[in-house]
Amino acid sequence: MPVRSTDLIQHPYTPPAGFSAPQPGVYKASTVIFPNVAALRARDWKHKTGYTYGLHGTPTTFQLEERIATLEGAKHCLLVPSGLAAIANVDLSLLSVGDEVLIPDNVYGPSKTLAEGELAQWGITHRYYDPMDPAAFEKLLGPKTRLVWLEAPGSVTMEFPPLAQFIEACRRRGITTALDNTWGAGLAFNGFDLGQGSGADIVVQALTKYPSGGGDVLMGSVCTRDDDLHTQLKMTHMRLGLGVGANDVELVLRSLPSIAVRYRAHDVSARQLAAWLGGRPEIAAVLHPALEGSPGHEHWRAVCGGQGLAAGLFSVVFHERYPAARVDRFCDALKLFKLGYSWGGPVSLVVPYNLPSMRTASLGTWAHKGILVRFSVGLEEAEDLRADLEQALAALG
Repeated sequence: MPVRSTDLIQHPYTPPAGFSAPQPGVYKASTVIFPNVAALRARDWKHKTGYTYGLHGTPTTFQLEERIATLEGAKHCLLVPSGLAAIANVDLSLLSVGDEVLIPDNVYGPSKTLAEGELAQWGITHRYYDPMDPAAFEKLLGPKTRLVWLEAPGSVTMEFPPLAQFIEACRRRGITTALDNTWGAGLAFNGFDLGQGSGADIVVQALTKYPSGGGDVLMGSVCTRDDDLHTQLKMTHMRLGLGVGANDVELVLRSLPSIAVRYRAHDVSARQLAAWLGGRPEIAAVLHPALEGSPGHEHWRAVCGGQGLAAGLFSVVFHERYPAARVDRFCDALKLFKLGYSWGGPVSLVVPYNLPSMRTASLGTWAHKGILVRFSVGLEEAEDLRADLEQALAALG
């Protein structure tokens, strides 16, 4: 008798319980099966007490949320499809018509375009502030300011701000603060505890970077310690349908146990290369928070400690005698460093930037006129990367 499709779909076999392995199981679902109508009506999707629909969580996503919350020192975590989605989730949860958001001038670029695009269209205003000038920042805070974004260090130019001063200024006025902690990855410092009782209200991270570690996943997280704030963020998360795929969650869960080892390896190699480039005649400045003389180095020391962590990311500014075309030639000549955005994966990356197109409020205080190039140091041998940089510098002419 031929096999009937119903027998395959409605098969009665259930595997025995008690299976255990180093990696958690992967549960994929849109539909969740309920045992009866009473259970269907009783379950609440807002809490991790049961399952209602794949978009609201599975055992797989719940496990990653709990582990990221532990990594960040948070109580709650929401997973979203990208780091930018994490920023959008926060903005759309907390801001409405007539509100204002303050954004550091060196913030992750798409955060600016979101504010200048959708937020502006919806009647939400924004202003940019100099992330190294707390006194000027405090004068910007007004009755319409509802949210302040922080980033440490700043995107591309790597300034490390006095985070606690900005947070305290907001706390005195009841303004919510959100920190992009992608660089710190929950390892270099705790965004919820910056000393003297200071800490951000919300910490977001692009899990795309160090938690994934493979350059093959897009995902973000939104973490909080406050129950009510988490519920507000979760409601927007639900209404926007910000789900993540189980296979992507599996990849991050698989990589997460090695994040501390990988982060330190990136850090060690990046410091070696940054220090070496600092002695090259072609380079006017090296921007790395852990190096003395880099903008905000003292703030990095205060938050991360003198022997603290500092990721695998740094930028250099070429002497102004090298025009953009010659710096492009240098980047094209690199063999191990690949041209590509993002960072935190095993492959080293390089990108030249047009800084004037990226800055508004603080560009007038920028001390360098040369072309800026950002490096993400991967997991290759540091001596091989140094040799690659050396041969590419020779191509400058």
